[in-house]
Amino acid sequence: MAIPLYLLLNSDPNLTTIVTMAILYLEFITLLFIWNKQVYKIKFWWREYGLVFTRQNGVELLNGLSLGLSFTCGLFIIEAILGWVKFVPPSANFTRIIFEGLLSALGIGLAEELFFRGWLLEELKKDYNSQIFIYVNGIIFAVLHFLKPLEEIIRTFPQFPALVLLGMTLVWAKLGHSNRIGICIGLHGGLVWGYYMINVGGLIDYTGQVSPLFTGIDNNPIAGIMGLLGLGLLSILMRRKAKFNRKND
Repeated sequence: MAIPLYLLLNSDPNLTTIVTMAILYLEFITLLFIWNKQVYKIKFWWREYGLVFTRQNGVELLNGLSLGLSFTCGLFIIEAILGWVKFVPPSANFTRIIFEGLLSALGIGLAEELFFRGWLLEELKKDYNSQIFIYVNGIIFAVLHFLKPLEEIIRTFPQFPALVLLGMTLVWAKLGHSNRIGICIGLHGGLVWGYYMINVGGLIDYTGQVSPLFTGIDNNPIAGIMGLLGLGLLSILMRRKAKFNRKND
């Protein structure tokens, strides 16, 4: 499927990637209908994955969005206080960047969470206990985000444990909200949105006072020690919420 698209759209690699991924994701959604109908005899499979269109799920999505955004901004504020980065005035088109980032973040959050914390997580839960499916989901999430040349894997490896931890955190977030996926979409989207505005909007400059191992390799905040520590705190919060919800159930 990708080869003819690359031949037709070779003048625009980004467009080729977007079109290819969109087609593949539509194929994935179509297969979900077939899979759930034939294997589990389920018609409304999205409800089983926690994608329910209720007010509560919508509120949790907004809460997750604000939490993810606050986490990203808070991380850079701390680094600015430490003198590792400095904020610069936004560009004239920053308002457009805000809305572009929000749409991209919600799209990425919905697509990835429906796959990882929707279909994949529910399949793992059918065969394994929570001590296994939480870790396996996080590892698969990280591995599929780390498909790149070996030299790039080695160079950016500090990002891998952060991705594992993020994947596990999103599982705990879902378990802590009665298996609804809105919190996961919001939290994932908020992290992406915050990074998009800061990175694409050019809101910070790195001072070079510390190694990128602290601030993040390739300016990716979760590919550094500070990002990993921040995700650790976030994971503790979501894990406690999951345990509290399990006790009440």
